[in-house]
Amino acid sequence: MRTVTEIETPRFRMRPLRRTDLGALYPTMSDPDLARYLTRPAFTSHTELWQWLAAPDWPGRTWIAEDRESGAVAGRFTAVPAGQDGVEEIGYIVCIDRQGEGVARECAAALVRHLILAPREEGGGARKVIAEVDTRNVPSIRLLETLGFTREAHLREYEETHAGMCDVYLYGLLVGEVGAVPVDIAPPSAA
Repeated sequence: MRTVTEIETPRFRMRPLRRTDLGALYPTMSDPDLARYLTRPAFTSHTELWQWLAAPDWPGRTWIAEDRESGAVAGRFTAVPAGQDGVEEIGYIVCIDRQGEGVARECAAALVRHLILAPREEGGGARKVIAEVDTRNVPSIRLLETLGFTREAHLREYEETHAGMCDVYLYGLLVGEVGAVPVDIAPPSAA
């Protein structure tokens, strides 16, 4: 099993997944509109969701963003080996009741910095972080570009999902570009 070291951000503690996180994640991951960019349809039961989240053969790691003040779960962040040594693919989903608060920006930035800058024994040491994003997922595209990722490819009809064939953008961030990733992320302005 790969290391899931806790990561601290100004507002969140990113920690390993627990079964008790199901209640907070299920409303988001069972909503067809919110789960539309998953590679599978929305979940229909807590059992189905847990089997997917805790699949023993999944090679990735999961961090749960937990609000440091309230202890409430705010989202799920993942890192999966991308097929080449030193390359990690990230993923993220923010809980329905926390969307629009900058959770993804703050926690994804912290995860990227951890994957590249942390020592290998703590789960870091990546030379590159990538993300695949459905070309229709404008908020995720904005997030990746805000974090300094570069769009490296447009893969047409690349992935078949519950929504049919999807075009995907491939984004990448190299170890030498990690300095562009924000360190202290402030929540979005209330303007």
